[in-house]
Amino acid sequence: MTTAYWCILVAAVLPILWTGAAKAGGAKAGGLRYNNAKPRESLGALSGWPARANFAQQNSYEAFPPFAAGVIIAQLCNAPQATIDILALTFIGARVVYGFCYIADQAGLRSLVWLVGFGCVVGLFVTAAG
Repeated sequence: MTTAYWCILVAAVLPILWTGAAKAGGAKAGGLRYNNAKPRESLGALSGWPARANFAQQNSYEAFPPFAAGVIIAQLCNAPQATIDILALTFIGARVVYGFCYIADQAGLRSLVWLVGFGCVVGLFVTAAG
């Protein structure tokens, strides 16, 4: 299995890490008890950094499909494997930094890092087209 395929797995797990941080932070910050019967309601009631961790989780789910599609399409088109792997690893790095920027309330830096990750997705499609 290629490095890029492993990156798809990592990208699928990242939202779970951010939501775990949101749930743990909510319990510490305000004594909020997570209600598994109403998870969206519980997470929607968060504020501060736990709420931002939840927002990072939501954005990570949104970023996953185009990334996974880009990797798979680039692989199917026999694009250079080294290029695919570098773009996939850079995407993962950007998404990790993005989550930490979101939690730390660094909006400007977060947007810049988001752009790097999105650029990697575009790069995967462009590489596939080449």
